[in-house]
Amino acid sequence: MGGGTIDPEIPDDSSTGGSGTVDPELPDHVHDYNYNVVETAPTCTEAGFVTKTCACGDVKTEVGKPATGHSYEEVETKPTCTEAGFVTKTCACGDVKTEAGKPATGHSYKDYVCTVCGSVDPKKPEEKTAKLDIHFLELGNKYTGDCTYIKAGDTDILIDAGSRKDSATTITSYVNQYCTDGKLEYVIATHAHQDHIAGFVGSNNQGVFDVYRVGTLIDFPKTGVSTQIYNNYKTKRSNLIANGTKHYTALEWWKEEKGLTQSIEIADGITMNVLYQKYYETSTSNENNYSVCVMFSQGDNHYLFTGDLEEGGEKSLVQSNNLPKVKLYKAGHHGSKTSSCPELMQVIQPEVVCVCCCAGSPEYNAAPENTFPTQDFINNVAPYTDKIYVTSLTVNYSNNQTTSMNGNIVVSSTGGEVTVNCSNNNTILKETAWFKQNRTWPSV
Repeated sequence: MGGGTIDPEIPDDSSTGGSGTVDPELPDHVHDYNYNVVETAPTCTEAGFVTKTCACGDVKTEVGKPATGHSYEEVETKPTCTEAGFVTKTCACGDVKTEAGKPATGHSYKDYVCTVCGSVDPKKPEEKTAKLDIHFLELGNKYTGDCTYIKAGDTDILIDAGSRKDSATTITSYVNQYCTDGKLEYVIATHAHQDHIAGFVGSNNQGVFDVYRVGTLIDFPKTGVSTQIYNNYKTKRSNLIANGTKHYTALEWWKEEKGLTQSIEIADGITMNVLYQKYYETSTSNENNYSVCVMFSQGDNHYLFTGDLEEGGEKSLVQSNNLPKVKLYKAGHHGSKTSSCPELMQVIQPEVVCVCCCAGSPEYNAAPENTFPTQDFINNVAPYTDKIYVTSLTVNYSNNQTTSMNGNIVVSSTGGEVTVNCSNNNTILKETAWFKQNRTWPSV
């Protein structure tokens, strides 16, 4: 019987089917649900249904086709040497499931290197080379300068001899502890500034070039300097050459002129490479950018020296050489704000950084933020290491008072682990009292 209120003018007819309110203008009738039929298709997880509507508006719903179930498309991710593969199954409806695939393949080593992923076999014997000791020297006065003595097996090398002429006796007294035959096989003068060459000249014929025989001298191909110190350097260089020293510029070495090769073995398993940067050939008003750059390599350990090279030269160094990550970086230009640029640091990512300077000295710039080592230098190095060591500390510049920060810094290795030992203490820069009072460690 129809539902709703019955118009008293319409007789009751219990034979009428359906449901809903009866239109008072529509006589009782048998529902015809085929007036409008809508089929809703099934999904992967739900059955379909059919909605049927009579012209009068009455609606009924019937079960349609059953749920189809998921239809997955499979993508296989292959296993690696160390991780199992897996299969990702994705249905058109968006449902995703992951199943285990093939197991990890394991490494396939040849000569201790995996031929698939390139990893080194942990069972590879440690490669032993000649012992390498790199000494960053204090220079006996209040002035910032560079002098690095390197002992590679039986080979003696000196890079620069700052900071003043009177530093020569400090340098030779130190080097004599290790160089027992009176000969430096290699000397490198990075550029013509006093704080890098004055000790070669010295006073009273007691300069480095007077005290030692020199096998090979490598220096800068260009300079804009015409100081008395530089003129004296040239005179003493000529004396060396006259007595058998072989002299090459860094550019001649890099171009492999005069029978040279860019890389030479200076001791068992240790090589020295002269690197290229554009200011070997391009003139600049910035003398620091004429600096000679050298890399020492000992198996997988690399040690980088860039003199006082500044940002423009450093970017050229990156562009011109395939530089590796390094164990040691001698901070460019004594830790100034104009060196150790982000582009170089990102490539070499040093593990240890040694700074040759008198920390806090106003010698070159009295502004506290610009004294060496600068905040900008620290910010650039900090993302890669906090193992920063500094030779000396200014106490009172006006009264010529300095003291050791780390002192003479010695970095050593036989091709494996690299160690750092200092004559005063092994405290890293950020833990020193000077740093806590004058610098901040950035968030990295």
